[in-house]
Amino acid sequence: MTPAALTTLDQHIREVNYFGDEVRRLFHGRGRFYPGLEQLTVDWLNGQILISLFKEPSVEFIKELTQCVDKWTQIPMWQEQVRSVLLHHRSRQGAPMDVLFGELTPTQVVIENGLKFSLDLGLKQNNGLFLDMRNGRKWVMENARDKNVLNLFAYTCGFSVAAIAGGAAQVVNLDMAKAALSKGRDNHRLNQHDTDKVKFLGHDLFKSWGKLRKSGPYDLVIIDPPTFQKGSFALTKDYKKILRRLPELLKSNAYVLACVNDPNLESQFLIDEMLEQAPEVTFVTRLNNPPEFVDNNIEGGLKSLLFSYGKI
Repeated sequence: MTPAALTTLDQHIREVNYFGDEVRRLFHGRGRFYPGLEQLTVDWLNGQILISLFKEPSVEFIKELTQCVDKWTQIPMWQEQVRSVLLHHRSRQGAPMDVLFGELTPTQVVIENGLKFSLDLGLKQNNGLFLDMRNGRKWVMENARDKNVLNLFAYTCGFSVAAIAGGAAQVVNLDMAKAALSKGRDNHRLNQHDTDKVKFLGHDLFKSWGKLRKSGPYDLVIIDPPTFQKGSFALTKDYKKILRRLPELLKSNAYVLACVNDPNLESQFLIDEMLEQAPEVTFVTRLNNPPEFVDNNIEGGLKSLLFSYGKI
């Protein structure tokens, strides 16, 4: 990251003339369109501005960035709507958060596609909602009516919230992180959902097929795994284990939304794996990422691939 590149960031931010009521990315350096800013993002979190650094910056970079923030907070729109500006050091041990302006609100409720989600800021690397998956959650909300949905690697249950909002009959969430599932339960309550329709399973996926089958078969299965989770999941090695057994969880005419968010893996990786492990599950289309997540390599960002089982 180079201090001189902050001129580009400053210009980009000054062109934002409306924050809006919903959470969104204001600047996506990781799309590699802005030389010298590839490891920086800026997000609007309904009153708080979150700047994330994914690589350790120089002292000069931080100094110049702080000066930019000082100038931004003098903009009338910022004075009216921005409560705080936060700097998240994602590459540092413990992912510490600096407050550049205002005061940190550690629990922040944001709105996406009309739904509420609670974020935890200043506690860990990830705050509870991956913004590049907005279109995936919207697709689920629009296609979940009366469906039995399985949400694997559920994290804080964003897909589950979208599915219940879209009229799903039942959602089964599975994730090893019970704290994340607890946050997911809170997200459902934020939206006044009937949690009797939602199951939260804090289990290892590969030891829980019996439990999953008991609640199935499913009309829609969502698979959004981490690239690597120490001791439990390595994407290139373990994804195929899921796909191999996937058909036994599916109803006829089911959909599968399978995702990969490794910049080193292309969509074809997942298409080929599905063809080899579960050839009866066929590729339909790739969902577009939100426009603000534009990438100079279409395969460098999130890949959300839709598959079907049987005739749709």
